[in-house]
Parts: sequence; C-alpha cells; structure tokens
Amino acid sequence: MKQWLVLFQKEQVELWRNYKWIWVPVVFLLLGSSTPLSTYFMPQILEDFGGLPEGAVIDIPTPTGTEVLAQTLSDFGLLGVLVLTLALMGIVSAERRSGVAAIILLKPVPYFSYLTAKWAAIICFTWVSLGLGYGLAMYYTTLLFDAVSLERWVSSFFHFGLWLTLVMTIVLFYSTILKQTGAAAFCALGTILLISLLSSSFPAWFSWSPAQLANHATLVLLEGEGLADYTPVLLSTLFGIIGLQLGAIAIFTHKELVD
Repeated sequence: MKQWLVLFQKEQVELWRNYKWIWVPVVFLLLGSSTPLSTYFMPQILEDFGGLPEGAVIDIPTPTGTEVLAQTLSDFGLLGVLVLTLALMGIVSAERRSGVAAIILLKPVPYFSYLTAKWAAIICFTWVSLGLGYGLAMYYTTLLFDAVSLERWVSSFFHFGLWLTLVMTIVLFYSTILKQTGAAAFCALGTILLISLLSSSFPAWFSWSPAQLANHATLVLLEGEGLADYTPVLLSTLFGIIGLQLGAIAIFTHKELVD
C-alpha cells in the first residue's frame, strides 16, 4: 500500500509540475461561469452589438436555473471532455516512449500498482476540476436566475462525474496500449464519440449504454427524476471501468515483457 501511495503522489507531482492542476481547473471554471453569464447578459449584448434596427425589441425567454445548469453539463460533455483528453492523453504513452515506465517497473513495481495509481490520480484530477466548474456554475445560476435544489445538483454532479470517470478510463486504456500520444487521443475521442452517437441515435437499442449517464444527469436536473433504465446504465458503466482497467493491465504487462 505504501508503494502505491508513493506512485499516486508521483502522479500528483507530475500534474503540478506540468501545470495541469492549474490550467485544466481554470478551463472548467471558465466553462462553468460562461453559460450563466452569457445567458444572463445576452439581451444586452444583442442590443449593443447585434446591429438591430433602432427601436427593435429583444424578447428572449428567461431560462430556469436548471436549464442553465443542463447547458453547462452539455458544455462539459463536449469541451470538458476534449480538454481532459488532450491534457491526459500521454499519461502512460509518454512515459513508455521516454523510458520512465521501464525504469519504474524495474524497481520492481507491480503493473497493477503502476496503472491503478495513475488511474486514481487522473480520476481525482477530473472530479476536482468538474466540481470546481460545476460549483461555480451553481453559484452564478443561483445569483442570476433562480435557486436549484442542492439534491438535484449533487445527483447530477455524481452521475456526470461517473460518466467522466469512464471517459478517462478509456483515455488511460488507449494511452497504455499505444505508444503514440496523438494516436491514443484520437482513438479515445473516437470511441467516446461512437458511444455517444450510438446512444443518441438508437436510444431503444442502447438504453443500457454508459453514455446515457449524461442524459440521466440532465434529466435529474430538469425533472428531478432520471432514466427508467438506470440500473443497466450504472452496471454497464462500472463493468466498463473495471474491464478497461483489467484489459489495460493485461496488455501493458505483455507489451513491457516483449518490448
């Protein structure tokens, strides 16, 4: 356990050393504040810079607080995922190329400890970034629009965070099996996009898909209740996280033995 904690601390130090613990949370803070602020000031922006004829009346329906937060989650699901993937795509592949992974594993360090410590580090990093951005969105939404139930906010945060946990596990998986950082990012984003497209295009066939967690989080916000088929979605997500982790460990062990 002590060895695992040392590896976990090493990953946190690397994230600080590369300033990722600074700029990624800042990006999430900007994403979290941009939707409520831009929505609130949009009528004024259109009036001042929209080039509308004099005397034109701008009548934009005021969204509810839950609608604003739902849009924020949508931004996190697109731009947030992109930022996290680009920030963490070299979590393993970069160390394999530089030889750092081989040095660490010669100590000896179990492959299981090496990869699970990395996984825990990036998941902690992801949840903190999401929490900061979503928390700021909640603050501005309450300040500028109306209050949102804390229970709904917490539930939507948890389920969206679980979806991001699977997303980051996919990123770690491809970073483990591919040495090229760009290829790992491309395959990870392609897989995430494919899962999301299949879930949205064929909801009846893929009602169990982990991508439905994002929809569940949005429904909890807007209606107070999530998906009817929640249990299969949760189970598929957990099995996906565990399966990808075990697969990455098995493949990585073989690759390191033959490289």
